[in-house]
This record gives sequence, C-alpha cells and structure tokens, in this order.
Amino acid sequence: MSSSGPCRPGAVPDHQEPLMTAIDVTGARTPEAADVITGARERIDALDDRIIGLIQERVAVSAVIQEARISSGGRRVNLSREMDVLGHYREALGKPGTALAMTLLELCRGKI
Repeated sequence: MSSSGPCRPGAVPDHQEPLMTAIDVTGARTPEAADVITGARERIDALDDRIIGLIQERVAVSAVIQEARISSGGRRVNLSREMDVLGHYREALGKPGTALAMTLLELCRGKI
C-alpha cells in the first residue's frame, strides 16, 4: 500500500515513477509522429551544439580583434561595424535577426 491509500488498478504506487512514453514526451498523438519528432529533436540538439561552438569561436575571434584595436590605440567597439552586422542579420532573418545579432554582439564585446 502507498501512503495515500491502497493502490487502485492501473495506479502507480508512490514509490515508483510512471513510465513516460515517446508520445508523452513529444506531445504527438501517434507513435509514428513521436518517432519523427524524437529524430528531429536529436538533430536540433546536434545543431544547437554546433551553433554554440560557432558562437564560442566568434567570441574568441572578436577578442583578438578587440585586443588588436585597443593595443593600436583604438576603441574597444567599432559601432559602424556593429551596424553592418545588425543589418546583415536583419536582411537574412528579419526583425528577429536584429535581436539575435544584438545578443551576439553583446556576447562578443565582453565586459565593457
């Protein structure tokens, strides 16, 4: 018996975790759709890992640029270059691209 009373048929005792099916996890209504979603999510996770790696590489390259600019007597940030980057992302991705570019620029500036 569980602490909340006797187990009803089909009920999960308090000490056991319910088994999650692929349908439960994906929100799909059929096993076939759940399989498609599971595979696509695995691909998205792999893409996210690659994107994160590219962002980390971009941060490192930006640090090299900043160091060269500062050591030559220049400013840490080149606003006209940042405007070019914002425009590039906006043209490619629309308004959300601008927000994404702003986030990337913020990550790459480091602590100001």
